[in-house]
Amino acid sequence: MESHKDTRTMEKPWKCGDCGKVFRSPSALEMHRRIHTGERPFTCPVCGKGFTQSSQFVTNHRVHTRERPFTYPVCGNGFIWLSLFLIHQRIHTGERPLTCSVCGKKFTGSSQLVTHQRVHTGKGPFICSECGTGFTWSSSRLGHQ
Repeated sequence: MESHKDTRTMEKPWKCGDCGKVFRSPSALEMHRRIHTGERPFTCPVCGKGFTQSSQFVTNHRVHTRERPFTYPVCGNGFIWLSLFLIHQRIHTGERPLTCSVCGKKFTGSSQLVTHQRVHTGKGPFICSECGTGFTWSSSRLGHQ
């Protein structure tokens, strides 16, 4: 009960001795400490990759088993991550919570917004290996090459 109460307040009494970052619970501090120690106690028996958190291990396991626990009932599309499920849901509801600060166009997900903003910034992350020219879209680079 005491541990649970710690997570319900704004107080962060647990401090990392290495970097000084503070946490609301001892378990959160323990998870954080793995960054400094390099400990990865959860190892996938299929690919051998190690993880600091059990939730990361579970998600990795879903990749191998092709398990999609988050399935949208309207279209049947399944997702490994809840976050992708929720973004997909916006397609069906029409919700577009992210807005371009330059032109006001709205988007369902942050990756779509970032991709769109290249139009305004001219930032081309797809670089031609021959001449070094940057392109906004990978297809434009392929056409150039």
